[in-house]
Amino acid sequence: MGESFDARKSDLVRLAQERMQSAITDNTWTKLQKLALTCRILFHMGHDSGLSGQITTRAEAPGTYYTQRLGLGFDEITEWNLLKVDEDLNVLEGGGMANPANRFHSWVYRARPDVNCIIHTHPPYVSALSMLEIPLNLSHMDTCPLYEDCAFLPKWPGIPVGNEEGELIAGALGDKKALMLAHHGQLVACSSVEEACVLAVLFERAARLQLLAMAAGDIKPVDELLAVEAHDWVSTPKRHQAAFAYYARRALRNGHDDCIDAAPPDVSGAADQHTIPIEGGV
Repeated sequence: MGESFDARKSDLVRLAQERMQSAITDNTWTKLQKLALTCRILFHMGHDSGLSGQITTRAEAPGTYYTQRLGLGFDEITEWNLLKVDEDLNVLEGGGMANPANRFHSWVYRARPDVNCIIHTHPPYVSALSMLEIPLNLSHMDTCPLYEDCAFLPKWPGIPVGNEEGELIAGALGDKKALMLAHHGQLVACSSVEEACVLAVLFERAARLQLLAMAAGDIKPVDELLAVEAHDWVSTPKRHQAAFAYYARRALRNGHDDCIDAAPPDVSGAADQHTIPIEGGV
């Protein structure tokens, strides 16, 4: 008993990471199910803004990805109504059309082969902070997964439906996993759906903490080395899988179980779904 009390911190960190490999099992959700769950998780956590925002993940063929259909809110997305589109936003599978603002996703995917999922939302605290034209200030342990991993676009380029905005946003993101867009919202670009969902949730929490701290006084910076340590401690696939699974369970318990349990439409239902007019803006 108590054999680890003389161990160094680095050894304990390594031991914990090793144990996570077997203690945290991989989820069995399909790519489409994870994308639908992400839409519901973010809706449940206040990321919806009408029809604004896009969530995408790479599909199997190069230059293609899955996304939601324009006209459906995050709370209406299921694994069965997602679209597969190409880089030009032509629909390859599914009915309706993608959000025209998805164009900048194509630019990010081209620039970042390591990225497999992109989330762009306008949650309230991020949106409020974006109006101040200041970058995200990461000065709390919980927000350290974004430490030195969040870029800032200080000038709003307007609606992101052109190639100019796609090139600008992809360039501003650079090699980082997150981007704060002034007068707009947030963007995360990650290697997995799980990681992107977790960081999108964290981004909004970080903005909320920043606004609360700014209202009380001057924010004091955290120690850089300790912040990097915390970043690396949390930023592992197993930790992201565990956090995503928790958020998914919570969303499913709160009435979003239809997103992966709903039966696929039959032939007539699919045809009807393709022809129902749904209004919505960019």
